[in-house]
Amino acid sequence: MVSRTDGPAPGQLTCCRAATWPGRARRHREGLVEAVRNKGFRVTELSDRDLDEYTEIRSLIEIPTIGRVTRSASRERLEALRPMAEELVAAADRGDLIAYLESDRRFHLGLLALAGNARLLETVADLRKLSRLYGLADLSQEGALVGSAREHTALLDIMIAGDAEGAEEHMRHHLAHVRTLWAGRKREAERPARTLGSR
Repeated sequence: MVSRTDGPAPGQLTCCRAATWPGRARRHREGLVEAVRNKGFRVTELSDRDLDEYTEIRSLIEIPTIGRVTRSASRERLEALRPMAEELVAAADRGDLIAYLESDRRFHLGLLALAGNARLLETVADLRKLSRLYGLADLSQEGALVGSAREHTALLDIMIAGDAEGAEEHMRHHLAHVRTLWAGRKREAERPARTLGSR
């Protein structure tokens, strides 16, 4: 999942120097900040309903697509994504959130790209920008981010084994973190992720 883990908190005002205007304007179009008259930009705050709705849309798209990719993608194409999954674990282990987020984005969009639908990929990329993950910094400090990172290698193993149902269930659990751990909420997902060989 890709988003901000540092910088201004929701509702906090930020200045807008001329050099940063294009970036601020882009974030405004994407709904990440809102303009405040004569003051600059304010980072928008997501409500629980916002997060629920974004996560529901992502689930409707990503879960069945992961199942479809599991059934159709070759082992070689899936294995090609393993370095990204392993870099996620390495980045989490060294507490490098920037590298973690970039590897996370590349891994998930790389998996979905195997479905061959450019519009689907664009839609998910936009939704990922809106699901801001303020809880990652706390997870990293607590040493819990590595466990979350390992879910990516586990997902890849399940997909390579050809277990489409297991891959969908694992992805469902993984996306639930958007509303819990990664959003800074304390409630956990309802069921544990499936590991390779479990039923």
